[in-house]
Amino acid sequence: MSKTWRPATQLVHDGSLRSQYGETSEAIYLTQGFVYDSAEAAEARFKGETEGYIYARYGSPTNDMFEKRMCALEGAEEARATASGMAAVTAAILCQLKAGDHIVAARALFGSCRWVVETLAPKYGIECTLVDGRYIENWEKAIRPTTKVFFLESPTNPTLEVIDIAGVAKLANQIGAKVVVDNVFATPIFQKPLELGAHIVVYSATKHIDGQGRSLGGVILSDKEWVSEHLQDYYRHTGPAMSPFTAWTLLKGLETLPLRVKQQTENAAKIADFLAEQPKVAKVIYPGRKDHPQADIVAKQMKGGSTLVAIELKGGKEAAFALQNALDVVKISNNLGDAKSLITHPATTTHKNLTDEARAELGISGGTVRLSAGIEDTDDLIEDFAQALAKVNA
Repeated sequence: MSKTWRPATQLVHDGSLRSQYGETSEAIYLTQGFVYDSAEAAEARFKGETEGYIYARYGSPTNDMFEKRMCALEGAEEARATASGMAAVTAAILCQLKAGDHIVAARALFGSCRWVVETLAPKYGIECTLVDGRYIENWEKAIRPTTKVFFLESPTNPTLEVIDIAGVAKLANQIGAKVVVDNVFATPIFQKPLELGAHIVVYSATKHIDGQGRSLGGVILSDKEWVSEHLQDYYRHTGPAMSPFTAWTLLKGLETLPLRVKQQTENAAKIADFLAEQPKVAKVIYPGRKDHPQADIVAKQMKGGSTLVAIELKGGKEAAFALQNALDVVKISNNLGDAKSLITHPATTTHKNLTDEARAELGISGGTVRLSAGIEDTDDLIEDFAQALAKVNA
């Protein structure tokens, strides 16, 4: 690894581990286990006296390359690849908690993330308080003597609220708690939570890292001490490991990540500006616009906008469905970060399990749709929205 390399170079070359054949593309080591030269060698490796791989659930050369490349991009010391983004979130939170501990989490979370802290964790005696994460005083008021973890997304799913990561980290450090940040919507290109004071970063690699609708995956990044003390044994014994084939696919995705994110962000920004002027649109929320509610925090902690746009139509659910059904280039899907532009209706998909009151608190109405901008031609996307809006009664 060269410390002078910039992200685009790191994402092509960092962590490469070539075999004796000198392959250009990273090799896929599709193996469950590894053999040893002798019984003594096996004993030494299991004791940790010699380095090497033991079992694919613990790690493999292909996974190791993906983890090292993510560390280089994120500025982390250690990473563990997981089978999905939710495996990463669940492991990152539960591995460091026990019965009696307390989580403070932003209420604006992806539906499954909220289920983990609000429903799953309490089954094991871990309490949780949800707060409006936009205001730092809410985090402070929620602190208890047993608070061990602060958990947040920024920008949030789907309404793109932005949370002051450095402010939350400062509070956490005062009480010895850890901050876990889901950085999917910002991408590691535009936001570095560890540099802002967060302790653990998680990604659904399914999104921008793969970026082409192929693979489920996740990754957890932190320092070596935290991984060794909290994550390592949990990871080994509960088995959320990523497959080597998936790791290879994600390595290929990382090579083009900056190019895709740049185009997706440019598209998202131009679509947001277009939609903000349309009479059938009640509101557009986009982190790159000056009218974003937390524009000051966006400017402080993000290097770019986002590939996501939150849109509220005046005609409610009927208008939201009509818009989606009339789009041609943009496809209806609950995924995001894809090379293809995708749109979804959170109230009936990703956040359908929340109560009406909870959705209202988050600003998710019947007219809310979430756009994930792809890499298509910008004018084609804007024309697609223009023709679709013409068919909406609002």
